[in-house]
Amino acid sequence: MAQVDVRSAKKSEQPVVEALLQLYLYDFTEFENLPINDRGRFDYPYLPHYWEDPSRYPFLFRHDGKLSGFALLRYDTDPVNGQQTMEMAEFFVLKNQRRQGIGEAAARRLFDLFPGKWVVRVLKSNRAAYSFWKQLISAYTKDQFMESDNQALVGGSYEFSFESQTDMEMPEDLDIDILDY
Repeated sequence: MAQVDVRSAKKSEQPVVEALLQLYLYDFTEFENLPINDRGRFDYPYLPHYWEDPSRYPFLFRHDGKLSGFALLRYDTDPVNGQQTMEMAEFFVLKNQRRQGIGEAAARRLFDLFPGKWVVRVLKSNRAAYSFWKQLISAYTKDQFMESDNQALVGGSYEFSFESQTDMEMPEDLDIDILDY
């Protein structure tokens, strides 16, 4: 597996995440009709919340010292039972760095950083992402996951639910003060 450096994105790195997010959203136009605004950019109104809301976590990945991708994670609380689930809200690896184990290494690291319940959603039309996540989550959990059909998103999605049971300690760079709130 590739050696990947996964680090919390600092507030000062928000423009880097935003630039990568534009590439990610462009890639997404293959599966959804995402409009661009008058400035020629895709809107993503939630991005600033990742440096303002302590239940959201932005990450950047590097491989061999080069920027490789990002992830945006967020805790969601079930209104019925109050149980928290970590959601992989967005996950992206640059096209020229895919199929090198970078995505797998980054995802495994993120799963390890946040023990507990997880959910990963994949658009039904994104077959490559579906294959990637199903294989990875199956291996990571030793087939101890649930897959369900979710119609909440336009076109539908697959939802993988599982538990990360790592005993890895939270790294110091995830301290709230470091996230520049």
